[in-house]
Amino acid sequence: MEKILLILTLPFLGTLLGSSAVLFVNERFTVRFQNTLLGFASGVMVAASVWSLLIPSIDEAAGSGHAAAWIPAVVGFMVGIGFMLLLDALTPHLHLGSDKPEGPHSSLGRSAMLVMAVTLHNIPEGMAVGVVAAGAITGQVEMSLAGALALSVGIAIQNIPEGAIISLPLRAGGNSRGKSFAYGALSGIVEPAAAVVTILLIEHLMGAFPYLLAFAAGAMIYVVVEELIPESHSGEHSNLSTVGFAVGFALMMVLDVALG
Repeated sequence: MEKILLILTLPFLGTLLGSSAVLFVNERFTVRFQNTLLGFASGVMVAASVWSLLIPSIDEAAGSGHAAAWIPAVVGFMVGIGFMLLLDALTPHLHLGSDKPEGPHSSLGRSAMLVMAVTLHNIPEGMAVGVVAAGAITGQVEMSLAGALALSVGIAIQNIPEGAIISLPLRAGGNSRGKSFAYGALSGIVEPAAAVVTILLIEHLMGAFPYLLAFAAGAMIYVVVEELIPESHSGEHSNLSTVGFAVGFALMMVLDVALG
């Protein structure tokens, strides 16, 4: 039980740690450093989507005797993309590094919309942790608790720069250190909440487990392609974001293979 609790809370602790940077740092990251961190986060999420979600989805479908094991992965992946696309269109938010609000009710304050944007990004990450943890708990999929822990650790690591990237601009925008930290931390609460909801629902959806794994992968890839990669290539020295991506991808791959 303690290990499950750790798996569910680690991503939030990563966001909490990153957001705490605003308590000690006076200025926001330089564009070059921020782009490197965003590239790193992208690499972690892409590797997690492949090794922790899509490959297990295909393996589970094959183990269940599915005639075409790739079908659940493709269908779930595309539904995950569509889900995030719909959520993106219906929810007011502000892209990282942008001053142009998107979604309805764009009259919300800039701080609230920045938090909303990161909260949207954290939903699929929480779902991914929840579905992988549920698979390990129930034994319905070839996945160990160590593998679930590897995914949780990887997401927690990429949440550290993400937490800082949200809290430091809020501070630079005139908010107090405490308020900026609280906003950054608040954006991460959705991850354990989404994970718990996913686990509670999983017992009613075990037949669709390969689809659920791929759904989480699609939702995470949407965030990477729609938000993180474009923002990481803003300004000069965009090659640094590519290096960050490679490091993040390699790190998550090693974690998943070594622990999974």
